[in-house]
Amino acid sequence: MPKQIVLYNLRDDVKDEDYIKWCHEFIGPLLLGLNSTRSLTVLKMVGGRKWNGQRGETPQETKAPFKFIGIVDVTSKEEWMKDVASEAYQKDFFPKFFSKWGADSYAILGDEVYYGQSDQ
Repeated sequence: MPKQIVLYNLRDDVKDEDYIKWCHEFIGPLLLGLNSTRSLTVLKMVGGRKWNGQRGETPQETKAPFKFIGIVDVTSKEEWMKDVASEAYQKDFFPKFFSKWGADSYAILGDEVYYGQSDQ
């Protein structure tokens, strides 16, 4: 299943709890209402580790470069791109997110190559 992943930070004047409330009240219902969206997960980063095996660098604790990550499971890349071009996305979501909430961000779209689930 393809996934749209968005890495982002909030504007300096935004409180995390206000944004999280907006996720529950607006972003979640809007994105889950799109035809191509199967599920949505928004994560708040609480820590990180960084390393480079090619250079022999071992994992070191670090601050994550992005405070939030949004993961959208989509039915197909083509259907997702249609929804991203829709009025609901372009006029309801995008302008509100960037004018009020979002600072620096990075979006990537990829095909799932492995999915596993524990029996635990």
